[in-house]
Amino acid sequence: MSDADRHAAENREASRRINALTALWPFLRPYRAMVVAALLALVVTAGVSLALPLAARLVVDAFGEGGGAGTALLDANFGLALVLAVLLAVGTAIRYYLVTRLGERVVADIRKAVFDRVIGMSPAFFERIMTGEVLSRITTDTTLILSVIGSSVSVALRNVLILIGGMVLLLVTSAKLTGLVLLIVPAVIVPIVLLGRRLRRLSRENQDWIANSSGSASEALLAAQTVQAYTHETASRADFAQVTEKSFDVARERIGVRAVMTAIVIFLVFSGVVGVLWIGAHDVRSGNMSIGELVQFVIYAVLTAGSVGALTEVWGELLRAAGATERLVELLQASDDVRDPVAPQPVPDLRTAAIRFEGVRFNYPTRPEKSALEGVDLEVRPGETVALVGPSGAGKTTMIQLLMRFYDPQAGRILLGDTDLRDVTRDDLRRQLALVAQDPAIFAMSARDNIRFGRPEASDAEVEAAARAAAAHDFLSALPEGYDTFVGERGVMLSGGQKQRIAIARAILRDAPLLLLDEATSALDAESERAVQEAVTRLAQGRTTLIVAHRLATIKRADRIVVFESGRIVAQGRHDELVAEGGLYARLARLQFTEGVAAE
Repeated sequence: MSDADRHAAENREASRRINALTALWPFLRPYRAMVVAALLALVVTAGVSLALPLAARLVVDAFGEGGGAGTALLDANFGLALVLAVLLAVGTAIRYYLVTRLGERVVADIRKAVFDRVIGMSPAFFERIMTGEVLSRITTDTTLILSVIGSSVSVALRNVLILIGGMVLLLVTSAKLTGLVLLIVPAVIVPIVLLGRRLRRLSRENQDWIANSSGSASEALLAAQTVQAYTHETASRADFAQVTEKSFDVARERIGVRAVMTAIVIFLVFSGVVGVLWIGAHDVRSGNMSIGELVQFVIYAVLTAGSVGALTEVWGELLRAAGATERLVELLQASDDVRDPVAPQPVPDLRTAAIRFEGVRFNYPTRPEKSALEGVDLEVRPGETVALVGPSGAGKTTMIQLLMRFYDPQAGRILLGDTDLRDVTRDDLRRQLALVAQDPAIFAMSARDNIRFGRPEASDAEVEAAARAAAAHDFLSALPEGYDTFVGERGVMLSGGQKQRIAIARAILRDAPLLLLDEATSALDAESERAVQEAVTRLAQGRTTLIVAHRLATIKRADRIVVFESGRIVAQGRHDELVAEGGLYARLARLQFTEGVAAE
């Protein structure tokens, strides 16, 4: 665990309080009317629940009345009880509908807010947290919050009202017996406070381990073929089982603590009630109170005791939800290393504006001791095709990532014309870019929709034209449902070369003034590569193009080749010039072209 992670964990440890739930209020605020309506329904149902014992007392005492008047009074009291039952049923149904709907609405808003925040975070954020853990927070943690808003808070408030109202009515019914009941309260509160602290810690720890389990599973499943290819299934199962069992062990301890707390509270409450009722029964025999009053007191005592028991149950749920809320708030408040300017400037037209790297130095956040780029100066003229070559780790892809503003350099600056990259919004910048990555992202949708991802408003004819230009039309037409074939999660139904051609078609469809090709043809066969190279050559006309390539044959016709080594530019020029010059590029060219001749 890094120092930052430990610091965050310490902060979370210090902030494990129930008031973390107040962070939900901004999501509840837009639905204040629904909150008020639900509270009114809750108050009405709690009031009706408290009125029922009064009706029971009237019914019991009416048994003592003789003659027709007694019968009429008995009928009236039963009628009153029936009316209260109807009110209770209707009020409970309304409360359930409003509270449950409110919970679903708020949780949907929270999920959208978290996703909206996370999807725009720079890659540095995902170097600090696993994607599986983010998904766990969006799913598991929001489910806990749904349980609280849609049930637990309502139950808690209802039982608080019943507890307060019940205590008042107990006092009205019999001050003597109520005083005896109050003697039990300190004995009930002490275990709630003491065990509640431990329960809170275990709840958060349990949720953390669940997130770790989700992250572990996500990582293994996303790389299932690699896991299987290296016969790593047993080790992956063992790793996942270890994390899952740890989560279970913490959950078992949490459940045990909660069970002990519940048992202690219920025993103390009901033992006290039995003792009080024993005294009340003697008061009835001595004529100090009526049977109806005792029945009323008994029902209020049961209601009050039940509310205390329910509150101890709900307390555990609230603590778990408080931990879940903290974890979600962490995502919502997570700082991003790359931020849009407060007063952004317009992005220059990249068809006419040069791109300049001036003294750029950059270290990846997870590798601060090693510079990925060190003092890079480079100008790319409008409409120029520039290839970046060099050994793996030399800094070529880093140039692309900085230009797309996935990261900001620690020193130096990148200019579009005379405008600093930091002075424009990321969205405005990226609308002028089209990227084809070495490992292209293929989504779980049709091939047509994957290409249209580059420009959602494009017509079917434009999609197919882009596919033809990327040499993808023939294989797409041969799929079972043509362009509308579902290609599976991460494009599992496609070969590596087919994925890259779809990604190239997507970039062609985007029709952006700046093309960024990061090993865009590395997975293509020779025939497809030739066809795609011709398409890229046509597409690059009138556009600025940056090409990252290891295969030098693909960039021989570039206007300029820039050679990187250890994060620095060591040479630049055209292919023939660099070969004649000797040095790193000549050595790479000799190795590749000699191997190619030998292979033939």
